[in-house]
Amino acid sequence: MVKLPKKIRDRLEAVSAKRPRTVIQHILKHGCITTQELSEVYGYDHPPRAIRDVRELGIPIVTAKTKDKSGKSIAEYRFGDLSKWSGVPRKASGRTALAKALKNALIEKFGSRCFIYLEAMDAATLQVDHRVPYEIGGEASTEDIGSFMLLCPSANRAKSWTCEHCENWERKDPPFCLRCFWAHPEDYDHVAGKFQKVVTIVFTGDEIEDYKRLISISGEAGAQTTIKRILHDKFKNLTRQAKRKAKKTEDENE
Repeated sequence: MVKLPKKIRDRLEAVSAKRPRTVIQHILKHGCITTQELSEVYGYDHPPRAIRDVRELGIPIVTAKTKDKSGKSIAEYRFGDLSKWSGVPRKASGRTALAKALKNALIEKFGSRCFIYLEAMDAATLQVDHRVPYEIGGEASTEDIGSFMLLCPSANRAKSWTCEHCENWERKDPPFCLRCFWAHPEDYDHVAGKFQKVVTIVFTGDEIEDYKRLISISGEAGAQTTIKRILHDKFKNLTRQAKRKAKKTEDENE
């Protein structure tokens, strides 16, 4: 059990919201909690969100790396310096209205769409997120709406998981994040430190039939591999056609 001054322990014990309380009580009892425990013991499909809930109460949480049962690297969370905890939530009163105003401003400027999937969505499903994670870049000014993005729940979960497993989560270099796909999918150099490019395709309406055909012809290769092969073959044909056209033009000019 973690030994803490009574005043701080009482303040932690007073947290009643289910998700942050679960995290706090586990750390108080065991000293730390891992993403594996959050998932397997408490059934949280998105462990980083539970940790974020605690941090948003102003409670300092530090992240370290450990190994799961199979030897895979996972995140481990402990209390930071609680003597600096003021007891004031990061999301103070009035922040909800501010977030709503920010969301409306983003929708007005960029449209009601997910920045990752680039699909129009019901505004009610979209969530405002920092382009650079708060844990790395700190709180951004809401006057600069370019520092925020709109994400659907699945994209938000995927981004949080990826960021927590990125090498920059410990290094905390904001410029590195700014050149990442998860911060600026419209213009990026890397995807969580890896030299990659991403195209996200969402099938809707009549396109669902195209999706079904894609799956049927993909077999064990998978849709992604099949799409890459189709594109590769298409570009090869275009290159050959361009060469033939250039050769024909050259012959005609002789």
